[in-house]
Amino acid sequence: MKSNPYRLGIMGGTFNPIHHGHLVAAEIIRDEFKLEEVLFVPSGKPPHKGDNDDEIAPPEHRWMMTVLAIASNDYFSASAIEIEREGDSYTRDTLMELKKIYGEKAEMYFITGADAIAEISTWHKTEDLPRLAKFIAASRPGYKLDWKKIDPRFRKSTYLIEIPALAISSTEIRKRIREGKTIKYLVPEVVEKYIYKNRLYQRG
Repeated sequence: MKSNPYRLGIMGGTFNPIHHGHLVAAEIIRDEFKLEEVLFVPSGKPPHKGDNDDEIAPPEHRWMMTVLAIASNDYFSASAIEIEREGDSYTRDTLMELKKIYGEKAEMYFITGADAIAEISTWHKTEDLPRLAKFIAASRPGYKLDWKKIDPRFRKSTYLIEIPALAISSTEIRKRIREGKTIKYLVPEVVEKYIYKNRLYQRG
């Protein structure tokens, strides 16, 4: 009897901090694409972020917030492979590593933002990506993805899905923290407590 390949969702991101938009997107996509697991992979050193970006919390804090945020969902798990790997965090290297862990036959679905998919041609060693995974572009309501701008090599293997909760953004959450405004219900309660306990994103 032929068994179906393992369907793995991979949610990469800075998670700076992780919020309900990420969690809702992961759960809706898990259900829609019948994924058996969604693996959250916090980036260690994001290549598209500047070295002087003092708004990026240390990797260990972003990892801990991710673990706390996904703990209540049995389908969610987290991997520290990008944090433990030296140098920039490249999607290609992560997918290659996960193929070794989950097996060559595993079907991998890389979940990212629609704005990131539009810039996929600028990613590291893009020629390997289409054979490694399919791509799911999560968009916020009202976002129009121009398919003509997407690298032609990725058009057949990219899916677009609208996520209502993606109106929430990590940038806005960090701004609210700096301004002393509430972030309750924008992030899981455990993440909110962790941020204030460790005085993350607060200046002065």
